Amino acid sequence: MSVEFIGMIGTREASELNGASVSLTGGTVDPAYVRKFAKIHEDGGFDRVLVGYSSTGPDGFNVVSYAAAVTERLKFLLAHRPGFVAPTLAARKLATLDHFSDGRFAVHIITGGSDAEQQRDGDWFDHDTRYRRTDEYLDIVRRVWTSEEPFDYEGEFYQLKQAFSEVKPLQKPHIPIYFGGASGAAVDVGAKHSDVYAFWGEPLAAIKQRIAEVKAAVPPGKSVRFSVSLRPILGETEEKAWDKARYILSRIKQKNADAGLKLPVGASARPQAVGSRRLLDFAQESEIHDRRLWTPIAAATGAYGNTTALVGTPEQVAESLVDYYNAGVTTLLIRGFDPVEDAIAYGRDVIPLVRKEVQRQQQTTFVV
Repeated sequence: MSVEFIGMIGTREASELNGASVSLTGGTVDPAYVRKFAKIHEDGGFDRVLVGYSSTGPDGFNVVSYAAAVTERLKFLLAHRPGFVAPTLAARKLATLDHFSDGRFAVHIITGGSDAEQQRDGDWFDHDTRYRRTDEYLDIVRRVWTSEEPFDYEGEFYQLKQAFSEVKPLQKPHIPIYFGGASGAAVDVGAKHSDVYAFWGEPLAAIKQRIAEVKAAVPPGKSVRFSVSLRPILGETEEKAWDKARYILSRIKQKNADAGLKLPVGASARPQAVGSRRLLDFAQESEIHDRRLWTPIAAATGAYGNTTALVGTPEQVAESLVDYYNAGVTTLLIRGFDPVEDAIAYGRDVIPLVRKEVQRQQQTTFVV
């Protein structure tokens, strides 16, 4: 299969280098920055960009709508957290956005791994209950997208009478569903509903194991593709790349210190999100996994997001990305610690190399 590249855009200039509390999914809205950032990804050969979600950030539906209006080819991946918009309304909103983006739209379902984050929006369900709700939510959304007749629904969380939508997605049979989650509860729901199951940047052996676990849970007759999210750090030489990586780490630690931010200590202070815990465990095992998967930034930030890096020259990083492709990953989400400049460098120096190697492998397989 071909490889898909996803970037990530935000509504203001921000990254971990500005402090651990700063992310692309929060803060002010700068339309000119959004327009510039989206165009950089489009011109750089990215297939899609992710618009993230947080309980304090701008509304992603509007961000995608605006970014789609100022681009022509770039596709979008909207992070959406089930439970805060009724599934019938969400289905209509998503289908409407699919039309206004001319079919350049997909949704990324994130159920939520932090009780504190959920409670800011008034959600007091525990982790596994949230995933049961997501299961019902996606059952309804998909049915609203495809049903030609009104239907009733009686579930644990939702009860509907004569639910129906006159607006259907432009894409058939439905809008692509991406899904994230590292827990056992997540695997069961994601394997059932997703077209693409997303992982954070773990070592290759772990990714292969997780792919096998999801595939084992996929219903008969259904197929799922896989995504990995990584943070490449590039240098003209390998030595310069590692110097840059250590500089970024020192900047993050200094910003945290200047802001008086300290990571909690002790087992009880570990993040609730299973994906974050996995990254911290890998960081404790080793600073470097495989050829160049670097973990100290995950450790320095509490792994509250995809924070494992690939460090090296563009050729070396491209080689490592191809390793993930050969492990069974067909979607690569890459974003940098200097978001704009790194996106430009990825489009210029990394993406073409990966696409060329994937194409070479496909041609060799076809000939054989």
